[in-house]
Amino acid sequence: MGAHVSKQVERRKAISTEKKTLVDLKQTVGSDYPGSDYHPPDRKNWMSGLDPDRIRINQIVWPGTHDSATNKIGIPLVTRPFAQCQSLSIYEQLKTGARVLDIRVQEDRRVCHGILLSYSVDVVIADLKRFLEETHSEIVILEIRTEFGHDDPPDFDKYLEDQLGEVLIHQDDQVFNRTISDLLPKRVICVWKPRKSAQPKPGGPLWGSGYLKDNWIDTDLPSTKFESNMKHLGEQQPAANRKYFYRVENTVTPQADNPVLCVKPVTDRIRDYARMFIAQSFARGFADRLQIFSTDFIDEDFVDACVGLTSARVEGKA
Repeated sequence: MGAHVSKQVERRKAISTEKKTLVDLKQTVGSDYPGSDYHPPDRKNWMSGLDPDRIRINQIVWPGTHDSATNKIGIPLVTRPFAQCQSLSIYEQLKTGARVLDIRVQEDRRVCHGILLSYSVDVVIADLKRFLEETHSEIVILEIRTEFGHDDPPDFDKYLEDQLGEVLIHQDDQVFNRTISDLLPKRVICVWKPRKSAQPKPGGPLWGSGYLKDNWIDTDLPSTKFESNMKHLGEQQPAANRKYFYRVENTVTPQADNPVLCVKPVTDRIRDYARMFIAQSFARGFADRLQIFSTDFIDEDFVDACVGLTSARVEGKA
């Protein structure tokens, strides 16, 4: 018992120290960067507002959501706080400005996060279709993967093609250098990541797992995650030279050996430092490598942070 209490005291000290490290860094270096003062007049149509004829796919800093379809996960006030990473529906996230969705499914096509379940993936598709019908020039990256510990839904590739066939942007390495207008009226880059089933075929309507990469570390320590994100981003080639999407997730995750197990208070340890992360990527010389930037509990300021840098790139200021 005494050893357990001592360990918890040390954990709390470590978290407190790491939170202070980020506070001090923000006070020292700030959060300004090219485009940081930009706010899109219409977040629902922010790509359209930046001129689809000019903006290339590899110039975009894509605002994304982590564990996107968890707004209704589990049982309210019972299990939901331990797995909920977003409070908005998929449609509301897209309307707010998110353009990358992270969807986890199990064998029966229900969305899940670990052992906790949510609605059918049909709800995700319906919300996406609604958003696409209400907009004209917004491109969405839809990543769907089989959750760890679960089996692939049978014939899921066919399901995705049947549901989204008319709007799917086929896998093609040339897509990264094309403008949004070049791709229209196609609207969705769908990355399907099965655990055991065959990967999508080259040139087909679905993109394989190698086209969306990240370097996830499972920690609740905010400065540790911040610096890990920086390190791995710095190891990437510039986005203009890559033929895959690279994601940085501005999140931290509850740990079993820590008394705070609810997602919201844990991820809030790093959530407010998204703008500082972008500013630091400039200070360290690799802002040109930032591409997909994801968060828990997405809000308008996070979207503006990404869209502002995208605008600066399009204008030749970054």
